Amino acid sequence: MSRPIRIGVVCFPSLGGSSVVACELALGLAERGHDVHLIASERPARARPSERLAFHAVEVPGYPLFEHPPYGLAVAGRIVEVARAHALDLLHVHYAVPHASSAHLARQVLGRAAPRLVVSLHGTDVTPLGADPAYRSVTAFAVASADAIVVPSAYLQGKLHACLDVPAGARVEVIPNFVDTARFAPAGERRARDARAPVRLIHVSNLRPVKRAVDLVEILARVRRDLDARLVIVGDGPDRRAVEERAAALGVAAHVELLGKRADFVEELRRADAFLLPSEVESFGVAALEALSAGVPVFAYRVGGLPEVIAPGVGRLAPPFDVDALAGAVVETLTAPSVHAAMGRAARARVLAHYRREPAIDRYLATFHRVLELA
Repeated sequence: MSRPIRIGVVCFPSLGGSSVVACELALGLAERGHDVHLIASERPARARPSERLAFHAVEVPGYPLFEHPPYGLAVAGRIVEVARAHALDLLHVHYAVPHASSAHLARQVLGRAAPRLVVSLHGTDVTPLGADPAYRSVTAFAVASADAIVVPSAYLQGKLHACLDVPAGARVEVIPNFVDTARFAPAGERRARDARAPVRLIHVSNLRPVKRAVDLVEILARVRRDLDARLVIVGDGPDRRAVEERAAALGVAAHVELLGKRADFVEELRRADAFLLPSEVESFGVAALEALSAGVPVFAYRVGGLPEVIAPGVGRLAPPFDVDALAGAVVETLTAPSVHAAMGRAARARVLAHYRREPAIDRYLATFHRVLELA
């Protein structure tokens, strides 16, 4: 297909990894001359204005009968409207629950005029959410109906059969997540830090239980036994109160800065000495990738797909949920200034070698063209 592709992109408007990847990909495709139609309940903060990127809001009507407004049905209806108005060639949905089933329903309504479907899975939409009995059968059916399935890591690829009954022979593309390396760049050459300077630890997430945010203050309290350390948390969510309460109980509340939701936190990353990611599971870790791109070493538990991203020399991985071990790794690294500086340089180099945006967009376009040739 030599002409521009007309692509519908469906995502959540949050600052989570699935939305970040969806928006950055949509922008990259628009910059390359494709007509991109972004569909979400509100315009995502990462969806910067672009000439060939149009936004279509999903409106979920309220009605006294509904205990929970039917968002998934509203998404399906909006997909139908956009596909008909703009003759979409391809629909790319991010996060299977409920977007995969919404897309499947929309395609049934559209019939012969339906666009091809690519589903990108991101992690928690497979496990634990997609595997939950309340969603599993419908989500598995909808994902299996896609023309292509994309995952960001070999770890998540391995989970598909057990969690969503994806046939072992199904073609699943592993396309690692990517980062805008020009935007998420170090402030300058990272030199050995002054061992006398206060340490800045940072974490970015939606503070859901899977992120184990309370572990952040546990780690801070332990690091502070050896170093003058401060923790900056970017994001907001259901575990914020628990973080505040535990920080007060441990006597470190004065050393925790909760910045709330911020679309642009690059400067905070650049000022940080270490990125903490004590998640229960991560299929990839987009926030970790952004930190590495900014030259900030990442300290996390050895879970999920993180070992695929945090290679030796760019951060440290500790046994799952061992806050003492993770805090110890932070202290050991930050009290060796030359080691810390080398780790930051290696982090940036790894991202430039493996996770730049343009090669990732090339791979997505190759998948899109393959799918469209099936039409």
